[in-house]
Amino acid sequence: MTCWRLLLTRPADESMALASVLMDAGVFSSSLPLLGIEPLPVSANMRELIQRLDRFDAVIVVSKPAARIAVELLSEYWPEPPALKWFTVGAATAQILDKHRLDVSFPEQGDDSEALLEHGAFRQALAGPASRVLIMRGEGGRELLAERLRGLGASVEYLQLYRRELPHYPPATLPERIRAERLNGLVVSSGQGFEHLHQLAGNSWPHLAQLPLFVPSPRVAEMARAAGAQIVVDCRGASAAALLTALREHPEPVL
Repeated sequence: MTCWRLLLTRPADESMALASVLMDAGVFSSSLPLLGIEPLPVSANMRELIQRLDRFDAVIVVSKPAARIAVELLSEYWPEPPALKWFTVGAATAQILDKHRLDVSFPEQGDDSEALLEHGAFRQALAGPASRVLIMRGEGGRELLAERLRGLGASVEYLQLYRRELPHYPPATLPERIRAERLNGLVVSSGQGFEHLHQLAGNSWPHLAQLPLFVPSPRVAEMARAAGAQIVVDCRGASAAALLTALREHPEPVL
């Protein structure tokens, strides 16, 4: 066993999967989901975007919840999937699309927006003039990706499929969990996940801000440092493999 005792904050099913991988690696973890996923009602705009999917050169699906909702919409509006290129940031999201016979690619080296922008198949999909990209996501998020794509000359549209909510917890739930289970590291998988962690911490944040905080990207790292986090570790990805690599490279705490 390692000395790490981590708080996981992903949605419940994702935390369960991550906890299993961590346990196999000898890392103790405790789950406190800080992102509740609520699918958005299907609007006229959502239907219109789905119905003209075949007009895009590339579709980027930024998360597993987005992928799950996307394949449900596809089955309703497209008896046969349109012939276009699908892309994800990580392998887990790609697996969901691959099971539904979609032509999906993802960067093998790295699982963040920067890696996707350098991915050969993705660059090829954008090689034509006036390329069009659809980003499937939750409300907010991945704005930098759209900015970079527009800088490359692509037009970008969003299909927002869900919102993330902070589940209700009694006051002091977060610091009490950390204290009771002697947790010595915090893990968030997105910017909104960090915002919810900060919000739930309340008056305990100055103390919790001293714990190592593992984040998935430079953008989230910058958010955390601006909020006062003292030890921020950029895992350069939200996958279990990225987290394990960061844990190995960061000095273990002394129990």
